[in-house]
Amino acid sequence: MSTAEQGQVPADITPGMARYGLLMLTIVYAFNFIDRQILVILQEPIKLEMGLTDAQLGLLSGFSFALVYVTAGIPIAYWADRGNRRNIIALALTIWSGMTAISGLAQNYLHLLLARIGVGLGEAGGSPPAHSMISDYFPLRKRGSALAFYSAGLHIGIFLGFLTGGLISQVFGWRMAFMAVGIPGVLFAVLFFLTVKEPVRGRWDSDAAQAHKPGLGETVRTLFAYRSFWFLSLGMAFAAFGGYGIGNFTPSFFVRSHGLSVGEVGFLLAICGGLAGATGTLMGGVVGDRLGARDMRWYLWAPVCAGLVALPLVLPYLLSGNLVLVIVLCFLVTMLTNTYLGPGLAVAHALVPPAMRALTSAVLFFVINMIGLGLGPLTVGLLSDFLAAQFGNDSLRYAMLV
Repeated sequence: MSTAEQGQVPADITPGMARYGLLMLTIVYAFNFIDRQILVILQEPIKLEMGLTDAQLGLLSGFSFALVYVTAGIPIAYWADRGNRRNIIALALTIWSGMTAISGLAQNYLHLLLARIGVGLGEAGGSPPAHSMISDYFPLRKRGSALAFYSAGLHIGIFLGFLTGGLISQVFGWRMAFMAVGIPGVLFAVLFFLTVKEPVRGRWDSDAAQAHKPGLGETVRTLFAYRSFWFLSLGMAFAAFGGYGIGNFTPSFFVRSHGLSVGEVGFLLAICGGLAGATGTLMGGVVGDRLGARDMRWYLWAPVCAGLVALPLVLPYLLSGNLVLVIVLCFLVTMLTNTYLGPGLAVAHALVPPAMRALTSAVLFFVINMIGLGLGPLTVGLLSDFLAAQFGNDSLRYAMLV
């Protein structure tokens, strides 16, 4: 019988420690997306200086990063299911933040590509260990909201990355923007290592579940046995395909199709990307927990309904020439299409025992990021280059629409 079933609260972590750990993990995730998305707001000046194509930008911000990120994520997650997750996260944050700062020294496309591969390698050690820690900080009935709160960190990162990246780039240039967001992450890694407590693995689960230490093969076989896990993975992956495909080129879309400056786009997308995305992610977790208490299928039905509402709004968002309308629709579409992450993670973690959770997150993120982050921006970039002869600057608008 689990500790929760016995009506007892595990004593190794107080509620205050759990909330503090969740907050610190969320800040780390914000750094994760500041460093990941800073390239997106800077890609127009980088493209101009280095003479790049949209396909090269899509490869840089999408596939090359995703390939390293998801491939390294599986062995790191296997390590995290057995080792100290706090230490792994602190090391990963140091690596990806340092490589972000180094990106500012790039002299050509190859240098920047290698630096972004380094960022992907570091970020592979971020989320799977964090997901596992959160599932040990909080019981099942609170996990959807806790994981959604953590997932909102990505939108805080987008908010800060777009805002600071756009402003710093406009005043000091794109190289200084990379350094300005990379160096603080290295310093925060030290604070995280010194102040966050590692929870006992499986503290809300049965003694038998805590004692079970599955190998890599057993974990993979367990996941393959769940058709629900693979439908969940593919559903989240296709949501991410549209999200990353449109999102990674949204700054360029506003620059080319609406004539905004990089600084203006940074401020605009800090609100439409960061604030709206965080609102949608938190909303998805809260609604999922409330409705899922009656029927767990609502963890997935709720974000599906939100996505169906968003779909018809995408057409006027990308095709309208009215900037005010486009901004409002950008906010709504971003909010509605970011409701799936917290509930999806909660369902995935409910399927497996504690010692499989980090690796389960890594496998889930492998599918999500190879299809979503890996192919979404690259597909849009290739389509934009293909349509450029016919539509000029508006080729990106129609590529995003496709």
